[in-house]
Amino acid sequence: MADEDAFLDFADFLKVDIRAGRIVEAEPYPEARKPSIKMLIDFGPEFGIRRSSAQIASRYSPDSLRGKLVVAVVNFPPRQIGKFMSEVLVLGVPDEDGNVVLLSPDADVPPGVRMF
Repeated sequence: MADEDAFLDFADFLKVDIRAGRIVEAEPYPEARKPSIKMLIDFGPEFGIRRSSAQIASRYSPDSLRGKLVVAVVNFPPRQIGKFMSEVLVLGVPDEDGNVVLLSPDADVPPGVRMF
């Protein structure tokens, strides 16, 4: 069983705003330290298009990402990644080789819907 100090209050969890978005544009980001891709992601009318960079070039090509649904944290402050300002954190998990596998809904959902 996990240490009680490791538990999170549900109210704290609700502060993290995780939403589905559709990648509308993707391109290589060769200036990044590790192989990365820059993305424009549509989060619907409430959030609009947001920018993100992710170290996913070992598993994904820009062409394979366009139109893909992903989930991302939309309420972290923007973060400078080299010369690129990343506005959302796209979520993923490592495969057995440590490469990022993007988290994605398994059915079509509207851009901007919140995870619960």
